[in-house]
Amino acid sequence: MDAADDLPGLDEIAQAARLVHAEFPPTPQYRWALLERRLGTECWLKHENHNPVGAFKIRGGLTYFDALARAGALPREVLSATRGNHGQSIAWAARRHGVACTIVVPHGNSVEKNAAMRALGAQLVEHGDDFQAAREHALQLAAERGAHMVPSYHRELVRGVATYWWELLRAAPHLQVLYVPIGLGSGACAAVAAKRALAHPARIVGVVSRHATTYADSLAAGRVVPAPVSTVLADGMAVRVADADALAVLARHLDRVVQVSDDEVAAAMRALFSDTHNVAEGAGAAALAAALQDQRQGRLAGQSVGLALTGGNVDASVFARVLAGG
Repeated sequence: MDAADDLPGLDEIAQAARLVHAEFPPTPQYRWALLERRLGTECWLKHENHNPVGAFKIRGGLTYFDALARAGALPREVLSATRGNHGQSIAWAARRHGVACTIVVPHGNSVEKNAAMRALGAQLVEHGDDFQAAREHALQLAAERGAHMVPSYHRELVRGVATYWWELLRAAPHLQVLYVPIGLGSGACAAVAAKRALAHPARIVGVVSRHATTYADSLAAGRVVPAPVSTVLADGMAVRVADADALAVLARHLDRVVQVSDDEVAAAMRALFSDTHNVAEGAGAAALAAALQDQRQGRLAGQSVGLALTGGNVDASVFARVLAGG
């Protein structure tokens, strides 16, 4: 079956939601008056920063390891690569199942995300200058050790992540447009899966960093096109090579793609703090950055908008600079 069609269905997502909700309750979605005033339209903000690792990825880690356990295939050790939130997800689930966990991060990665992964029991290895280099090293280590390599994009990860879009669309069924940041693709593909499972008519707008354009370039070309990464703020979107399976899903189901600059992301981080007093990391503010760009272009009038604050794991020193930059 084509990857674009092989997405989790409603029963699978509902089962995943039961698994996730046994670990923590559904995250809230709120309408913030100041944020709606800023956007000039109705807006629901989904707070994935309000879960035990402060980012949406935890949902996918839980379902991925549950699938391994149900198949009797839990490994002795797992390896993965990350800029932080995926690694926290894998470390959380590995600890829950008593599996050793090693995570490879690039040099210069978030100090606080690294600390959080270690606190969850992961052994950290620093390698390379970006996520792709870290990923390639993790694959090599997994082969050498006979460990299980957890990918950053997988159907089981999508199934778990889809639960937060399922929560949002059931809580606000009248939403007309959803903005979702694209890192390696699990979040955006999960939005597609939830929309399809619920037969929901909302349009999905993908958001990429203007300084990490592999998905925008690949969607335009109809094939995977690597692109250099220079974002210094949206580390969760700092991907050099798009995933082919995620690309197939997004090519078929995204309404369009918006590119946002680091300056726009910083402005959105400040806006979220000012309007909601929530802390957003760069990728976590990207959806609002895209919506604000569309608002300036007159695209949002009369639209009911759903935004995901996908994570709040930003180093204090970075956030202080962003706030001061306003």
